[in-house]
Amino acid sequence: MPGQPRADNRPPYARIAGYYRDLIGSGELSAGDLLPSIRGLADEWKVSSATADRAMKLLRDEKLVQGIPGVGTEVIGRPVSLSSGSERHDRSVKTHSAWGDGEKSSGHTAGVVPAPEDVATVLGIAADDDVIRRSRIYRDGHGIISHSTSWIPSEFAHVLPELVQSARLKGGLSLDLIAQATGRQVVKRIDEETARIATERDLELLELEDDTVAAILVLTAQFLDADGQVLEYGVDLGAPGRTRRTTSDVVR
Repeated sequence: MPGQPRADNRPPYARIAGYYRDLIGSGELSAGDLLPSIRGLADEWKVSSATADRAMKLLRDEKLVQGIPGVGTEVIGRPVSLSSGSERHDRSVKTHSAWGDGEKSSGHTAGVVPAPEDVATVLGIAADDDVIRRSRIYRDGHGIISHSTSWIPSEFAHVLPELVQSARLKGGLSLDLIAQATGRQVVKRIDEETARIATERDLELLELEDDTVAAILVLTAQFLDADGQVLEYGVDLGAPGRTRRTTSDVVR
C-alpha cells in the first residue's frame, strides 16, 4: 500500500482519494490514465470494496475521474481552476464582465443581518451591528466553483437599495455600483488564502454530502477606499478539487 503521512487521521476513503488527487494534480497521472479497479484498490489499501468505491465517487464528484463501464476509472484531467472574488473584480474593471469562460452564478440572496465577529473586526464595527450580506454560487461546466459572500457596510443600503435585494445585480458588481453612487473607488485590496477541512456549514453551502471529508481553500479580499475604509469584504469558499492558479509577468 502507498505510504501515508503518520499524522493523517482522515477516513480511509478520504486518504485514498487524496493520494490519487495528488498524483493527478502533480501530473504524474494524466488524462486517459486508468486507476486500479475497485477490487484492486480494496486489496492494495486493505479496505472494503465499499470504501474503495466511495473514494472513487469523491474523485468523480470533483470531476477528476470518470467511470467507464467494463473498463474502469479513467483520469479526466488535472484539477480545474478556482477563481476568486479578486479576480472577478479585476475582470470587471478590464472587461466590464466578472465571469470567466463558461462561468455563471445562481442562488443570489441578500439582506441586512447582524455582523459575525470576524466580519465586524474587518469592517471596524461592533459584533451584531447591521451589515449587508450578499451570497451566490459560481459554477462552470465542471460544477460548483465556489460559494461567495460579500459583506458590505450597511450605510450603502440607503443609497443602493438593490444591494439588499435577493437578485443578481445589474450594471456591474456591488463595488462598481458603490463607486457610481458615492464616488468612493477601490484603491487598495488585501487578499488572503487559507486552507481548512470543510465544516458542516461549508459542506452545506457547497452542496456536498454531509459526511464528506475534504480540504477547501478560503479566499478573502478586503477592498479599501482612499481613506482606508473597507467598502466590501469578500469571502469565497472554493469547492474541493479546484486548483488556485495565478500567472505573473517576470520583469528582468
